[in-house]
Amino acid sequence: MTAPRSRRLAAAALALALVGGTTACSTGTPLDNIVEGLVQQGVDQLVGGIDEQIRGLVDEVLGGVEITGDGQVPASFPADVPLTGSVLGGGAGPEGSGWVVRTQLDGGLGFADAAAALEGAGFAASGVSSDAASGYGAYTATAYRVDLSVATDGEGVVTATYVVTPR
Repeated sequence: MTAPRSRRLAAAALALALVGGTTACSTGTPLDNIVEGLVQQGVDQLVGGIDEQIRGLVDEVLGGVEITGDGQVPASFPADVPLTGSVLGGGAGPEGSGWVVRTQLDGGLGFADAAAALEGAGFAASGVSSDAASGYGAYTATAYRVDLSVATDGEGVVTATYVVTPR
């Protein structure tokens, strides 16, 4: 990261902290509400700009890595690898070298469901170990290997992580 860019990011973070502190003190008058609305629009634009700068930096540093955090799989994610649950985000290595996707399993879904989806798509299981709250297994097919891990956090949220590599 270049010095001017890091200074800009630091200044933006400081501005966000200052703006956040001042908007919390609104008295509720019409003028204050208008100013607060304008400040919030500025903050939203600034945060969006920082997000794009960070994505650009990651791409620049890692050379072609794609990162998603918007509920979508990376654009190059192989369609023949089934995912279970709601996609939270993921990443793709350069030139199809590999992918990682994280999903949230709701409605009582767990490791057995994610594993069954892979096996149903023709992936063979090996090294599987699971219990009621978590599990791990390696799944291979002709074109890909999928390392699946499922975990339940302290609040009961179940997530699955798929690490996919070409064979």
